[in-house]
Amino acid sequence: MSSVAEHPWGRVDAEGNVYVRSGESERLIGQWLSGDPEEGLTFYARRFEGLKTEVELLEKRLEGGALSPDDAGKAVAKMRAEVTDASALGDLAALEKRLDALAPAIEKHREERRAEREAKQAEAAVAKERIAEQAEKIAEGSDWRHGADLLRSLLDEWKALPRLSKKADDELWQRFSSARSGYTKRRKAHFAQQNTQREAAAKIKEQLIVEAQALSSSTEWGPTSTAYRDLMRRWKDAGSAPRNVEDKLWKRFRAAQDVFFGARDAANAEQDKEFAANAEVKEAILVDAEALLPITDLDAARKAWHGIADRWEAAGKVPRDRIKELEGRLRTVEQAVKAAGEQEWKRTDPEKSARADDMIGKLQQAIDETRASLEKAQAAGNDKKAKELQEKLESQESFLSMAKKASSDYS
Repeated sequence: MSSVAEHPWGRVDAEGNVYVRSGESERLIGQWLSGDPEEGLTFYARRFEGLKTEVELLEKRLEGGALSPDDAGKAVAKMRAEVTDASALGDLAALEKRLDALAPAIEKHREERRAEREAKQAEAAVAKERIAEQAEKIAEGSDWRHGADLLRSLLDEWKALPRLSKKADDELWQRFSSARSGYTKRRKAHFAQQNTQREAAAKIKEQLIVEAQALSSSTEWGPTSTAYRDLMRRWKDAGSAPRNVEDKLWKRFRAAQDVFFGARDAANAEQDKEFAANAEVKEAILVDAEALLPITDLDAARKAWHGIADRWEAAGKVPRDRIKELEGRLRTVEQAVKAAGEQEWKRTDPEKSARADDMIGKLQQAIDETRASLEKAQAAGNDKKAKELQEKLESQESFLSMAKKASSDYS
């Protein structure tokens, strides 16, 4: 059968049949019954270029990692079927070889994916082990405020991790889940107990408010102030009431105290006005007291001090804001008189003086004996013994000098 149009990879015969060559054989791929046979060859050749472009695109997608190994394998198989039975004019065998060449790349990609998946699973195993350990640690503690938030955060982290093998994943999940359940149970029990305690505290504080209100009109300033301090101690010991009532209870309790302490402060202010004149008297007394300093005549200072102390007592109370200042100045003079007396006693202590005189006598006797021994050693020519006695004599004379000085302090 003669051809009417030829192509490097096929031909069109006189009946319009279009053939593609593959090696030594050829395959009918269609007919071109109308128009120029050359146009038919061009049409089927354009189909081949389309297939070639699709193969090239598949190669690039696989090279760029845009396809998973399984999706790439399916795409290659589909492309191969299209090329094998393609109604196209061109080197179809070459396209099939290019598709065959993709198999190693797909397998390499599959191995890389497998290695990556295994690495991620290994990381996930470490992460889930850590999450389980952290959850167990939280479950053992009693951080009720932050523990629940931490466990929720750990749960979100767990969900974001890939699954492990069923056995490994189930074991770690069981640890994590048990820790969460145990913590939640203990936390609920804690807050239930806390609510019970707070309800009890509210009842105690209601009673304390009643007592505080009963004392608010008292004018016994000292005893009532002490009573309020005791109420405050009991209030703190009672613990916290429920949050929605704690502030309200405190305001009522504080209001009762404010009534009493406001009245007491007003009374004290009025009293301070009366005591202002006493403060002026005591300031004048302090002028006389401070004139005694420094102490030069102890007897005169003692006599003057007794009179000053009597006048101070007779002057009466002063305003509270002046007590520390005035008492402090008086105490300075009192301590100076006392210190001068103690110093005088130390100086004239007869027992210490007698002990000092006795020590002087004994030291003098020892010195005389040592000096006599020294003279004997020198006379005998015993230089070594003489040197030892000379050193001993010098030491004894030094002690004697100190003893005489101490004795002079008592005379």
